[in-house]
Amino acid sequence: MGIAIGLIEVKSLARGLMVADSCLKAAPVDVKIRTTCPGKSLIILTGEIGAVTSAVEHGVTAGGITVISSLILGNLHPDVLPALAGVAAVPSKGALGVLETFSVTAAIKAADTAAKAAVVELLDIRLAYGLGGKGVVIITGGVGAVQAAINAAAQPLKEEGELVDAVVIPSPHPEVWEQLK
Repeated sequence: MGIAIGLIEVKSLARGLMVADSCLKAAPVDVKIRTTCPGKSLIILTGEIGAVTSAVEHGVTAGGITVISSLILGNLHPDVLPALAGVAAVPSKGALGVLETFSVTAAIKAADTAAKAAVVELLDIRLAYGLGGKGVVIITGGVGAVQAAINAAAQPLKEEGELVDAVVIPSPHPEVWEQLK
């Protein structure tokens, strides 16, 4: 059984702590609480799908009207969590794909979709920090694979009105790679 991720984004920093507490009391999950722009809380839950589902349900109830969005993804691609943590190494070669979304939850879904669509490496998932609440997914790999992954993730984002932009840079300048490190 794969790992699952749950996200709850709330309008209030104080309520974010209360939501996280509710999640932790509901099920055995790992929790990370992040402050996002502009002054919101993002609760990231990981664990087995049943536990994550239960924790998110309790958290959404506790958050009430302050909940902006929530998401549960089971069978998460193994590259998603390291990319979220910003620990993936930047290889300085291959094509570069970038997806920009209007929301944090859309970025997580897009990263998982892209990683499952083609043989690519998730380098980074940037969530709302200094981005006005948006998300950015950065991938690398062969040009064809990166294009396929970007297309697979961008299409549902377009349909949902969540896509800000999507680009594929076939052979980025070395300085572009340096800026990603």
